[in-house]
Amino acid sequence: MKNMRSMLNQAKLRHSMKLNNFYTILGKIEQIVGLTVEASGMSCNIGDVCNISVVGKKRKNILSEVVGFKNNKVLLMPYEDIEGIGYGSFVSNTGQKLRVKMSESLIGRTVDALGNPIDGKGEIQSDLYYTINGTPSNPMRRPPIRESIEFGVKAIDGMLTIGKGQRMGIFAGSGVGKSTLMGMIARNIKADVNVIALVGERGRELMEFINKDLGPEGVKRSVLVVATSDQPAMLRSKCAQTATTIAEYFKDQGKDVLLMMDSLTRFCMAEREIGLSVGEPPIARGYTPSIYASLPKLLERCGNFEKGSITGIFTVLVEGDDSNEPISDTVRGIIDGHIMLSRKIAMKNHYPAIDVLASISRLMSEIATPDQKKVAGQIRKIMSIYQENQDLISIGAYKAGSNQELDYAINRIDAINKFLQQPVDKRYTMDETITNMLNIVK
Repeated sequence: MKNMRSMLNQAKLRHSMKLNNFYTILGKIEQIVGLTVEASGMSCNIGDVCNISVVGKKRKNILSEVVGFKNNKVLLMPYEDIEGIGYGSFVSNTGQKLRVKMSESLIGRTVDALGNPIDGKGEIQSDLYYTINGTPSNPMRRPPIRESIEFGVKAIDGMLTIGKGQRMGIFAGSGVGKSTLMGMIARNIKADVNVIALVGERGRELMEFINKDLGPEGVKRSVLVVATSDQPAMLRSKCAQTATTIAEYFKDQGKDVLLMMDSLTRFCMAEREIGLSVGEPPIARGYTPSIYASLPKLLERCGNFEKGSITGIFTVLVEGDDSNEPISDTVRGIIDGHIMLSRKIAMKNHYPAIDVLASISRLMSEIATPDQKKVAGQIRKIMSIYQENQDLISIGAYKAGSNQELDYAINRIDAINKFLQQPVDKRYTMDETITNMLNIVK
């Protein structure tokens, strides 16, 4: 009887060892469907970085990330093109999440979505790494935003005052001047470091943005993180997270950081590609549910902290000039204000094409001076009265003297429009901006 029990125990032990060793750090490719690579026999967790070894004339490793599991298979999304991956290629798990090398020498450099330099100026020398997912901060330890930050753009500083650590969206259709406005802000803003993420940007526009919009002054204190439109969805998604991680590094040094992202919509499109590839159901306009969880996680990493601040400016590409489409609507509900760029205003050669009446900064009442709030309110009222009666004025149906407020608005509207326009290479201080506003309403 004792011998029988001993044999049973040994059999159970052998069975347990077989189960524990069933999965290893190595796996093999079983199937490739669209952008997704399926592998089996590998032990891993969501977010692990894996190497896919491609065997052929040119043996190489393709980095990929674990994005899901299905029918005992591991779902991988490569950071590169899947060309060369075939049946029988094997996968090895690095056991690490995606990390980015951090250093002060990042300032003035251009890197890809994985943090690798692409400007030909050599490697980033550092032993410090940050994981790109970040760590949530305790909301009870976040100091309130009480200090404004100068953007050097009259329409923003005067009418839409923004504070250090605030998150603002620039909403516009294509070709209305988002990139140009971003370049103006990056050159003129009083921040210690600019971190600029170009997500899904056209390849030809990178050098144009650096040389034309950003200029030498902007480049000196900026870090550019780039993923062009022809790169895989994983890189376009990671571009936004890598840029935010770099901003967090400089924030940890006690600096006031400006994080600019062009565009948040393309980040969502990349997340949609990933979600659909792993089998998520599409809901509104094909966007998957995980996007609505990813957006708050990304945007909440900006703010005012005990040590340093990250002021976020995010462009949102409004599809078909519909400002109520799903992504625009969701982003507006998370951030602390929005700047609307109008195609009608741009068609009048009025730049930056900011629709002041449709834009708002939710923290302006907390950080602007009483005099500035009063004069900004007066200018908004003048613009509103003129806009309501614009059709009557255009066809000549309004007779001067019929309405005292409208007469005043007609007399002041040209001065207001001149104030709201600004050349690309011109910068205004906050004092100059407020003085110009006071002169309008006198």
